[in-house]
Amino acid sequence: MKEPQRIFTNEEQQLLEEILMHRRDVRGNHFLDTPISQEAIDKIIDAGLTAPSVGFSQPWEFVLIKDQETKQAIKETFSEETERAAMQFADEKQREYIKLKLEGILESPLNMAVFYKPKGEPVLGQTSMPNMGKYSVVCAIQNMWLMARSLNIGMGWVSILDPEKVKQTLGAPQENQLIGYLCFGYTDMFYNQPELELKKWDRRKLTKEVVIHEKYTG
Repeated sequence: MKEPQRIFTNEEQQLLEEILMHRRDVRGNHFLDTPISQEAIDKIIDAGLTAPSVGFSQPWEFVLIKDQETKQAIKETFSEETERAAMQFADEKQREYIKLKLEGILESPLNMAVFYKPKGEPVLGQTSMPNMGKYSVVCAIQNMWLMARSLNIGMGWVSILDPEKVKQTLGAPQENQLIGYLCFGYTDMFYNQPELELKKWDRRKLTKEVVIHEKYTG
């Protein structure tokens, strides 16, 4: 006998929409030092494990980091890369960039490095588009981000890092590729809009600017 499929209600759909709309990138100046329970950590990881992956390859590995010395080593590469990145912006934008608090490596109770681990053999669906494996890992990160938000736990994605230095600090295998370095923790506030939108770093694009019907013209 076929098992009945799960059908969601309008209320459940609306709840998912609320979680999606209120997901935020949390910075270090908003993290609290409140510990995250193992139950909550397990829920976040389980959400990542349920993500779609090309050819059911599940090409992800998650390194959980609580040790302050390890965090400090990661923070050092962030500081180096931040100084380098600031020079790429023009004067006014550069001043705005320097004022931004862009990470919470030391402040968040839990850091997580998420790696793409190649399978070492052909993967169904990945032969024509080899980056599909990495995209699968990004799906896992998004799943964890949404689960964390549903648990009222903040997450920040730190991208201003030297991936090779992070790998060296964590003793990651050579073939692994760093996809995301994440900071998790309870927060003193979730903004109702993205922080960079509120600070007018850039504007939100309109639907009509990004949706193309049928094909590109021009």
